[in-house]
Amino acid sequence: MPTTQPTLGLRANLPQFALYSILTLWIGWFLGMERVVVPILAKDEFGISSFALILSFIATFGFTKAILNMFSGRWSDKLGRKPVLILGWLIGLPVPFILIYAQAWSWVVFANVLMGFNQAMTWTMTVTSKIDLVGQKNRGLALGINEFSGYIGQASGGVITGFLAASYGLRPYPFYFGLASVLLGLVLSLTLAKETKSHARYEALTVKYSSIPQKSFYGIFANTTWRNKTLFACSQAGLVEKFTDTLVWGLFPLFLASEGVNLLTVGLIAGSYQGVWGVSQLFTGTLSDRIGRKPPIVAGMWIMALGVTFAAYGRTFLPWLFIASSVMGFGMALVYPVLLASVADVAHPDERGTSLGVYRLWRDSGYGFGAIFIGVVADAFNMSIAFYFSAIILSGSGLVVFGLMRETRRR
Repeated sequence: MPTTQPTLGLRANLPQFALYSILTLWIGWFLGMERVVVPILAKDEFGISSFALILSFIATFGFTKAILNMFSGRWSDKLGRKPVLILGWLIGLPVPFILIYAQAWSWVVFANVLMGFNQAMTWTMTVTSKIDLVGQKNRGLALGINEFSGYIGQASGGVITGFLAASYGLRPYPFYFGLASVLLGLVLSLTLAKETKSHARYEALTVKYSSIPQKSFYGIFANTTWRNKTLFACSQAGLVEKFTDTLVWGLFPLFLASEGVNLLTVGLIAGSYQGVWGVSQLFTGTLSDRIGRKPPIVAGMWIMALGVTFAAYGRTFLPWLFIASSVMGFGMALVYPVLLASVADVAHPDERGTSLGVYRLWRDSGYGFGAIFIGVVADAFNMSIAFYFSAIILSGSGLVVFGLMRETRRR
C-alpha cells in the first residue's frame, strides 16, 4: 500500500510544529514550579543550612535527566518520538503529589529523580520532533522557537508559583499549578501529537550527509563525546553552560530570601533571566542560520561569564541583580539553541535522536557537576566566590569552543 511522502519545512508542518511548541511551554511550566519554591522549602520547612545539601535536589535532577536524555534519544530512534513523549508525561504525574506531602528532604530528592525522567523524555522529544519536521532549512529558527517556548514557560512558571507561594504559602498551591501542567501535556500528547520519525528518514534518503551513520551506540557516543572535535567542543560547552542555570536556580532564591526579599520579587529576578533567555532565542537561533553557529556560541559563553561576575559584584543591590540576570539570560540565548543546531548539523538523520541524546547527556550533567561544585565552594568560602569561580570556568569553556570547533552551518 503506498504511503504519503513526508514534506519537510516549517510552513508545511506548521500545525504540528505549533503543537510541539505548546507542549514545550507546558514542560517549562512543570519545571518552573520548582525554581523559586523548592530551595526556600529546604530552609524554611526542612531546616537545611548546607548549600551542598540544598543543591542536592538539582544534582539528582541533573544527573537523572542527563542519563535519560541519552537513553530516550536512542529509544526514539528505535520506537518513535511519540511513545517516549507520552511515557515522560506519565512518569511526571506523581511529582506534584510527592512535593505536596513530603515529610523529609529525601522525598524532594526522589521527586526530582522523577522530574529528571520527565524532562529528559518530554523535552528531548519536542526538540527532536521539531528538527524532524523542518529539515535543514531554518533549523536554528526552529530550535530557537522550541527553547523560547520552554524557557518562557519556566520564567512564567517561576513567577506564577512565586505569587502563589507569597499569597497562600509554600504548599500546596504552587504544586497544583505543576499538576495542571503535566495533565494538559499528557492529554495533548495522547490526542493530537503525531509521530515525526518518518520525516527524519525521508531527510536521510534525500539529503547527502558527509557523516556516515554509526552502526553501534558506542560509535555514536564516542563520536559525539571525543572523536569529533566539533562535537566535543559542543558537549563541553553544553555541560559548562549549566553552571549558570544552577547558580540562578539554587543560590539566587536562598540569598534573596535571607535578605528579606519577598517570594514574588525572587520569582521576578529569576524570571528576568529566563525571560530574556527565552525571548532572545527567537532571534539567536535564526541569527545562527545566517552568520553561522560558532560566533554566537563563543560570544554567549563569554557574555554569561560577564553576567555571573556582575551578579557576584553587586549581589546586594536588587536593580543590579535584574541587570546581571538579564545579561546571563542573553548569553544563554546565544548558546543554547545554537549548540543543539550544531549537533544536528553534524549528526546523520538516522542517528539524530541518539546523537542529540548523548549531547544532552553531557549538557544536563552540568546541573549535577555544577550543583556539587557550587555547593562545596559556597560552603567552604561564600556565595560570591562560587559565582567568581563559575565565571572563570565559563570563560575557559568559550576558549575551547574558539580553538576546536569548526563551523557546522551548511550554506
